[in-house]
Amino acid sequence: MRIQLSHITKVFKDTIAVKDMDFTVEEGEMVCLLGPSGCGKSTTLSMIAGLEAPTEGEIFFDGRPMANVEAEKRDIGMVFQNYALYPHMTVEENIMFPLKMRWMPKAERKEKGKEIAKMMQITGLLHRRPGQLSGGQQQRVAIARALVKEPKILLLDEPFSNLDARLRIELRDDIRALQQKLRITTVFVTHDQEEAMSISDRILLMNQGEIQQYSTPQEMYRFPANMFVAGFLGNPPINLIPCRYQDGKLTVPDCREWDFTPAEPVLSGQVGEDAVAGIRPEDLEVVDTGGQLCAKVTAIQTLGKEIYLKLEHNNQTLTACLDWDHDYQIGDILKLTARKIHLFPAGQQSAYHRGGTRDEI
Repeated sequence: MRIQLSHITKVFKDTIAVKDMDFTVEEGEMVCLLGPSGCGKSTTLSMIAGLEAPTEGEIFFDGRPMANVEAEKRDIGMVFQNYALYPHMTVEENIMFPLKMRWMPKAERKEKGKEIAKMMQITGLLHRRPGQLSGGQQQRVAIARALVKEPKILLLDEPFSNLDARLRIELRDDIRALQQKLRITTVFVTHDQEEAMSISDRILLMNQGEIQQYSTPQEMYRFPANMFVAGFLGNPPINLIPCRYQDGKLTVPDCREWDFTPAEPVLSGQVGEDAVAGIRPEDLEVVDTGGQLCAKVTAIQTLGKEIYLKLEHNNQTLTACLDWDHDYQIGDILKLTARKIHLFPAGQQSAYHRGGTRDEI
């Protein structure tokens, strides 16, 4: 089913939670609503689900307006962060409950329940109660309950945030494989950029209730629309350096000896003489001779096959992500070259926040 939000705005008292939201989710697509806490992503999901009504604008499912359609009649399955399982029911009873509410015969309910339980790899848990399950198992049950009624749309509201890192990776991979198999239109809310990058067809990145960029993960990472997008995506985060850009020449006032000539930066927006250069840590390369810049190693963090170096020169601080093929030491002076440079207008917003697990709005 195709979902279209047409100029949606949601206002709570004096607070604009979502402002002029306009985007489309194509049939069979998985789209992640990504952004910091309080940006309006869960509010957007609630409006798609019919749990909240837009203040302005319209929502369409396959061209049909949803303004007067109640949540239970929208043919959606929804999975929440807190699982929302019935503790007095067995796993099988929890999964079959939506079918019971449709007055489906018991034998047919049991057959469909076992089928979806097999898909979610929880067949051996059908006679347990939620209190006897781990967090990952409970979330699988919640997803099975949402899918058993074969909805046209699946909505996921930060479903993995209560799980440990290994379980998150395992479950999100399973959900992606299942979504592709069923070709069900899915909207997934998360504040975790790695989660969004790894499983979505497209990402809608939000900040303060507004769309910052809507594109594939690869395009968003390689060609960020603005400084907020560039700063939110990437771990470790992008290096942002105040600079001057004039007649195709890029200079850093605090580090005049740095020479980026010839510079062919990727421009984002209308860039004037005062600008901000963005260099991703993995785009910094150590060279033996020459180099565009030099800096001293002030901290080293080892992460398996990669190391992160914190570098300083004058008033500038950089992070470099390098292969672990050299014995770097604190105090080393390194020569580096940037393989790719992004350039942003100096006045763009760059502050962002990655913390939190749920929207405040």
